[in-house]
Amino acid sequence: MVKRFKTCCSSIKTSSSSSSSMRVVLLSVVIPLILLTSFLSFSLVSKRSFWGFSYTNPYSKTIKEGFSNETPIKNNSISSSSSSSSSSVAQQQQLLHVQYTLNDNRPLKHRRRRWYWSDLGRLERGLQRARAAIKEAINGSRLKDPDYSPDGPIYWNAKVFHRSYLEMEKQFKIYVYKEGEVPLFHDGPCRMIYTIEGQFINKMEINTKFRTHNPHHAHAFFLPYSVTRMRHFLHDLRSFGRIVTDYVNIITAKHPHWNRSLGADHFILACHDWGPYSSFYVPELVRNSIRALCNANTSERFNPMKDVSIPEINIRGNKLEGLNTGGLPPSKRSILAFFAGGNHGPIRPILFKHWKRKDQDIQVYEYLPKGLSYIDLMRKSKYCLCPSGYEVASPRVVEALYNGCVPVLISKDYVPPFSDVLDWKTFSVTVPIEEIWELKKRLMGIPERQYKRMQKRVVQVKRHFELNSTPKRYDVFHMILHSIWLRRLNVRLW
Repeated sequence: MVKRFKTCCSSIKTSSSSSSSMRVVLLSVVIPLILLTSFLSFSLVSKRSFWGFSYTNPYSKTIKEGFSNETPIKNNSISSSSSSSSSSVAQQQQLLHVQYTLNDNRPLKHRRRRWYWSDLGRLERGLQRARAAIKEAINGSRLKDPDYSPDGPIYWNAKVFHRSYLEMEKQFKIYVYKEGEVPLFHDGPCRMIYTIEGQFINKMEINTKFRTHNPHHAHAFFLPYSVTRMRHFLHDLRSFGRIVTDYVNIITAKHPHWNRSLGADHFILACHDWGPYSSFYVPELVRNSIRALCNANTSERFNPMKDVSIPEINIRGNKLEGLNTGGLPPSKRSILAFFAGGNHGPIRPILFKHWKRKDQDIQVYEYLPKGLSYIDLMRKSKYCLCPSGYEVASPRVVEALYNGCVPVLISKDYVPPFSDVLDWKTFSVTVPIEEIWELKKRLMGIPERQYKRMQKRVVQVKRHFELNSTPKRYDVFHMILHSIWLRRLNVRLW
């Protein structure tokens, strides 16, 4: 018995000693693994848990703003008091184009949210590569393009624009929300003064290059409602506001993407005069989202840092091709300046007061006499007057470009289309309202050589305002997309 007891005790001791050694081994291995895992997870969260979006303008080295839902945009927005004069608008446009630099700083405000290697992270890494490539293009060599290579002073930076455009073609994807029914949604007018609204909506619906049906692959999201169609059925802004508010509420209830960015990667497009007002009933739509508007009026809360100015195009016939005739060469244009249009708004009465049928060189009509052709007069004129009417935008700007006529912009608080890429000073003339009375003196003071250079640039820039049945590279459809692409590059969600 004693021997058995000693043997049993010895076995217990050996087992206890082996278990204690196992515990030591486990503790020496497991504890470092736990510490290492916790350290790595903390570092990942600290590096990738930034939420919100930073907003920097790619054509400016001075504008930088970070914001989230706790800190709405204040410094970037342009109030009516700060932009009531044409000089302030010019300063804002100069800020847009000082230098193309892309800031890679993370936003200061953040929340802990683990994105890890999600679809959003993959998209943002692709945008980051695009930012780097565009930044390198500042001092890089000119790229070859089989269709068209941007060049010349009509661009703020031709090489940067070209690289940005190619990056857009390579990766930009847009998701069109399927909610809503025709005619208020997914449709729009394709003729007359608000042509661009319906043309863009319809072309975006059938596009196979930029549209994606998988929202997780999308860089931007399009809300396809038509303000012009709403205007046929609704007659007050409150009804507009209720429809837009209900539509956004449906989107936020069915999809996570609006709430993810507070609408910063979403955009609308409207050419109707009531387009800006339709967005006022959804605060995030005005404050955060990209609004592509014909009525690009900074005194009505248009913010050129995040909103897009699009051209107003008036298509009277059923065909889009054949509109860009170009007109006569500069040496055969016998009329100094021409305008014909209705007498409405605050600017046109001043123009009519000083120039209506008072000078053969400055031909200004409210209604054209019989036997005169509107298009023929444009083709014979050196300068085409483009005064604002009820709203700042005018289809005469595009009509002037189509007919090889140098546009004369007479407006207040107006941001011309595609100003983020195009330098309008090189192919147009701006006349303040206060100087309408000396319009002839201003135009006659432009040297003939300078006029011929501007007219040549008008012919060159016309490409970016052409509207085609089947969109072509660098035409107005692609230029609108490119302006939206630039704004999306400025928004960092991850």
